[in-house]
Amino acid sequence: MNSTYDFHYFQGGSFSDLFAQDMTDTRYALILNYPATASWAAYPNTKKYFLQDGSSEATKTSFDKICQKEAWKNLAVLGDALPGIVIIPPSKLLIDYWQEHFGFSYSNRAMMQCSVYLDELSQSETPSLRDAARTESLRERFDKLITLFPFDHLTREKHAVDPETHYRLLSKVTLAELGVQCPKYSSYNLHTTSLEDIQLPEQFPYLIKTSHGLSGEGTYIIKSASELSYCLEELRKYLDIKLLDTIIVSEFVKNAVHNYCVQFYVNKAGEITLIGTTSQLVTEEGNYLGGLIHYRDDMSRFSEMIAAIGEYAHQQGYFGFIGFDVLEDRDGQFYMIDANFRINGSTPLCLQRHTLLSLGKEVAKYSSDYRMDGTLDSILVTLKPELERKDFMILSALDKVKYGKIYTEIYGIVTGETVEEMQQIEQNLHRKGLQWQF
Repeated sequence: MNSTYDFHYFQGGSFSDLFAQDMTDTRYALILNYPATASWAAYPNTKKYFLQDGSSEATKTSFDKICQKEAWKNLAVLGDALPGIVIIPPSKLLIDYWQEHFGFSYSNRAMMQCSVYLDELSQSETPSLRDAARTESLRERFDKLITLFPFDHLTREKHAVDPETHYRLLSKVTLAELGVQCPKYSSYNLHTTSLEDIQLPEQFPYLIKTSHGLSGEGTYIIKSASELSYCLEELRKYLDIKLLDTIIVSEFVKNAVHNYCVQFYVNKAGEITLIGTTSQLVTEEGNYLGGLIHYRDDMSRFSEMIAAIGEYAHQQGYFGFIGFDVLEDRDGQFYMIDANFRINGSTPLCLQRHTLLSLGKEVAKYSSDYRMDGTLDSILVTLKPELERKDFMILSALDKVKYGKIYTEIYGIVTGETVEEMQQIEQNLHRKGLQWQF
């Protein structure tokens, strides 16, 4: 490691293990799902803490992704010390698989009705916990709720991190304040500056980003006049539904050769623990697909950036996971293009470090876009040898039906001793019926 910094890798395998050091003062729980703005949301974030999760009902992030697949992925590696708020339960079959392969009891699931959970969490008591497997301690109140994003309908004092602070940290406008190199950008408040009056770069390409886009939503790579026209149309839709205040116009990083997500944890004392670095898998449009990790890679080249961002976060009163996205150009220059002050999509992949290294597996890939015909029950039988060897690990699985055909959507991890072996294992899984969209 860089001699200037004394950062160490996390030695555990769960969110609980990290959060435990910061949970000694009161009772905490983790809300596993994001808020949403869609019509299906019982508690839409449409008042204060806007997020851009789709410009129309047809394009908004779905209930099954936010409240099932994404939430269950985090539950899989939650661990046993920190209760997790679950509003839609995973199947017993999936929990049984997790218990066998991740080793946690999952008795800390706090089941709550999705139609009332934020109202009840905002109260001093949480009386409607209804999971038969809950422990006695879960009957008590939760004083603080750790969130992935601030909730409009959760009282300010119940947020573990002040929601005003958290919302500002999550804004792309804040990038330049974090003390690391990032692309030059200008921000515009769309209530004081109209879209027509924004001074756009004279030459393509450049980027236009909304302040709080979810999973790549709201990020537009502008390479032509037609792409600019489409972007402006989308921004007007967001303005029409009153879910957008601010955008940024950013220069485009040319000659990028690598796209990383660097992850660490900063505790309440400001101490930093390394989680891991993934190479990001994204579509041409910039939509996130997953991450690839080499568990023995050295993170010291990012130490200065980690130290600066961690210090800033601590000064603002933030504690928890941080993942920042970095582009490296062919000259070896790093440019931070995003910072996520929350659990990231590939964080569960990073947490498999010690388990997989103990098996000689140094490389792994996470994706949220696997699917396989049949129910989870049949898949567990078909892939039993690969699952037992941890060639493949299931973080989340949801049975679905389309045109009468049953299939299962899977968030999973493919592993290997080398990249070549991992690719061979993935091809073998493909021959057994596992499909993916990249």
